[in-house]
Amino acid sequence: MAKYSNLSLESHNISLTEHSNMPVEKNITLERPSNIKLICQFTTSGDLNSVNVTWRKDDEILETNYLNATGSILYTQYMFTIVNSKQMGSYSCVFGEKKEQRGTFNFKVPELHGKNKPLINYVGDSVVLKCKCQDCFPLNWTWYSSNGSVQVPVDVQMNDKYVINGKNANETRLKIMQLSEEDRGSYWCHAIFQLGESEEHIELVVLSYLVPLKAFLAIAAEVVLLVAIILLCEMYTQKKKEHSDDGKEFEQIEQLKLDDSNGIENNAPRHRKNEAVGQ
Repeated sequence: MAKYSNLSLESHNISLTEHSNMPVEKNITLERPSNIKLICQFTTSGDLNSVNVTWRKDDEILETNYLNATGSILYTQYMFTIVNSKQMGSYSCVFGEKKEQRGTFNFKVPELHGKNKPLINYVGDSVVLKCKCQDCFPLNWTWYSSNGSVQVPVDVQMNDKYVINGKNANETRLKIMQLSEEDRGSYWCHAIFQLGESEEHIELVVLSYLVPLKAFLAIAAEVVLLVAIILLCEMYTQKKKEHSDDGKEFEQIEQLKLDDSNGIENNAPRHRKNEAVGQ
């Protein structure tokens, strides 16, 4: 600690009780080398002297720096310095009584933030992919592309369709011009910090203009089919109505013929009767 006295001090604590059902965890973001003080306090109704206290980094047992008891609370402290990525990871305080109680401090480098949803663009367009690190400043940014499991660095020197820049040190932008369908896939922004590396991916979807055209043609075909069905139904209904009218007209003609025939037959006896009276 004396060797790194010029570094800032990060202090973090966790509280546990004998009734804690789940391990307690605390995530800590660390960008640069720092002196670290971790404190755990354990509250129990039992004998504090019977509680076994250990510190661990992952599965490695560490030396306890400080142990103190006040009333029903047991305090333990671990101080160290993180200067490289190997010292990052999980540090745990473990209290062993009737059952083990554990508090864990997880040290990690800052996370990057990109676009959560896929970016959808069309062939021939340009697109800008953006990654940002909130309240942190990476030493270096790198972009990779992948269309599967292999990441390939984006080479702006060999390919002039790519431009990498950023308005601020905590962000990076990748501009891709004259998009083609081969440009679709995953793009990864990679940040290097003093204590490790972090990355985020953005999904790029490149569509041909035929895609919306196909959808339009499909809708148009459905409309044409629907109109054709309606017209056929109307023609069928009209034709059926005409047949029905023709049938009624035929019946009316037949009825008139029948009425005329009956009239002639009724007039014939009357005519003969009039002739007989005349004689």
